[in-house]
Amino acid sequence: MLNKDGALAQGLVVRPSRPTDGPFLQSLYRSARADLQWIDGEQGLVEAVIAQQFQVQENGMGEHFPGALHYVIEKLDTPIGALSADFGPNEIRVLYLAFIPAARGQGFGRAVLHGVQRAAQQVCCPVATVVWASNPHARQHYLALGFRLEEETPAAQRLVWYPSQLNTMQK
Repeated sequence: MLNKDGALAQGLVVRPSRPTDGPFLQSLYRSARADLQWIDGEQGLVEAVIAQQFQVQENGMGEHFPGALHYVIEKLDTPIGALSADFGPNEIRVLYLAFIPAARGQGFGRAVLHGVQRAAQQVCCPVATVVWASNPHARQHYLALGFRLEEETPAAQRLVWYPSQLNTMQK
């Protein structure tokens, strides 16, 4: 996924998450969940719900994907995003990928996902993710990277990319 220095294209560095990253990760989650800001209630209630949902996500990943790896994405030694991925026996599953608002729309997500795709190609396994129906922007990005729809419910879509697609999608 990375070169020997942990670097990706565009000067990005992906490093393992540390306990001291907690405040950044909570802030990142808050910025990525604009939908929770629309809750009709006092600001204290909104903040409590956001904190609760962050914990639900963290606990859910830990329970369902205990071997998942969690990374912080940096540019110029500044945290700008996070990636959580499970490197399972049959697929690499992207569980969470988010960037701070100032880093969105600059191709950083594409660079990170290209790194994940290269890792998948090396071990000959697909990359999968689930995109919520409320996030059509993310769905567009995954489809542009060669992912294809494999399953769909009213709430979410499971998108998968296969290693044989790497050469055709980078042209």
